[in-house]
Amino acid sequence: MLAGVDEAGRGCLAGPVVAAAVLWPVGQEVPGLTDSKKLSEAQREKLRTTLEKLLPDGQWAVGMASAEEIDAMNILQATYLAMHRAIAALQPAPDHLLIDGNRFKAFPGISHQCEVKGDARFQAISAASIFAKTERDRLMLEGHSAYPHYGWDRNKGYPSVGHRQALENHGPCPWHRRSFTWKPAQLRLDL
Repeated sequence: MLAGVDEAGRGCLAGPVVAAAVLWPVGQEVPGLTDSKKLSEAQREKLRTTLEKLLPDGQWAVGMASAEEIDAMNILQATYLAMHRAIAALQPAPDHLLIDGNRFKAFPGISHQCEVKGDARFQAISAASIFAKTERDRLMLEGHSAYPHYGWDRNKGYPSVGHRQALENHGPCPWHRRSFTWKPAQLRLDL
């Protein structure tokens, strides 16, 4: 049993880092499935619906680490924690993990291999990419309802100029990662 693993939200200033793990059937191919960053929001949501119909309960799982956990242990360790939480929720447990990226903290009892740009090369990782990204985007839209002035409906917590300007104007909220630093927004003033 092979599982793909990927994360979303490592480079954000706010919200959790979210990981997904997906048990991938041997020989399974889903047309259009690729790295979630290469797809529109509508394409990601459509693929998520397809994947939810294709994969039985337990064959995919999401794990996350909160902003507080990120601040306590650092973003790399929090990413591993989120990945491990997703992997632990899979039923049945996989025999081997395909990890997007170049580093991973070994999960006890399961072999793994890291694949740089694996989310564009292996559909197991692509599927995990879709679940992680859509789950995190949904969470950030919930956060936007509580803190609309940060523009998370548009930037999803990434350090856009608008997000950084809102931090300058309003300061951080409980969703922000306190251990992250951000450069002030560079505003162009046309007089």
